Amino acid sequence: MGWFDAKKFDSTHDEQASQGWAPFIIDTNGNGKRDIGWVEPNGKMDPTKDKRIITGLYSVSPNPADGTVWGTVLGFPGGIVRYDPKTQLSEMYEVPWKNVKVTRGGFAPRGGDITSDGVFWTVLASGDFASFDRRLCKGKLSGPALADPQNLCPEGWKLYQMPGPEFEGLAKGSPGSSAEAPYYNWVDQYDTLGLGKNVPIATGNQSDSLAAIVNGKWVVMRVPYPIGYFAKGMDGRFDDMATGWKGKGLWSTFSDRAATHIEGGKGHMSKVVHFQLRPDPLAK
Repeated sequence: MGWFDAKKFDSTHDEQASQGWAPFIIDTNGNGKRDIGWVEPNGKMDPTKDKRIITGLYSVSPNPADGTVWGTVLGFPGGIVRYDPKTQLSEMYEVPWKNVKVTRGGFAPRGGDITSDGVFWTVLASGDFASFDRRLCKGKLSGPALADPQNLCPEGWKLYQMPGPEFEGLAKGSPGSSAEAPYYNWVDQYDTLGLGKNVPIATGNQSDSLAAIVNGKWVVMRVPYPIGYFAKGMDGRFDDMATGWKGKGLWSTFSDRAATHIEGGKGHMSKVVHFQLRPDPLAK
């Protein structure tokens, strides 16, 4: 995990002194602190020492609730990492795949973002939108249990299959049965769209849409024209707090890499889409 201290750089203009890094260390000896002399990733577990893990973050989001930093880990089954700047200790939680304690498995996170109260959301290549709430963990989050990320707090996960068609030949609702392939997601912490605070929104990359989960139900926002809406990300903004729904909204770009795939073909440029929601159909 690396960081850059902008305030220190502004005062010193020393780029080397203004940055730092820390290895991903899990507290396998359970003493609550990062000890020097940890076991390397391929080394044998030692109950008296911490252990370093090999991982890296694809997405990264600070948790407003406690100052920790969260991110996704690519691969199969993939997972998420929590890094605490105060202790410089990490925790890794794999997406439940073979765990019998969960009703549905998934795999391969990509994007990720977090709510203001610390619930982490990530889209999965299995066609799912997944949340992880560390507050739901029942077991101890230190000691040897940290070395088994597949079985570390499976109760913290909840998976939602993305709306849309499923692949033929797979059991309905089974992991990977969804034909959707979401790439990234974002959490609307401040209700810039109008669906509520902390609403998670995923990119529906096979359905020309964005898909939000509101109170456990899907809200799909489809871009009907031009065909080829393939969002890689999004962000919300308040432009005028005094004008209600008209002064806020969600912004998303698409086809920044392959604009010729947009309906209309050659000559079409990439687009920006502005999503706005009225509080009711007759709102002015």
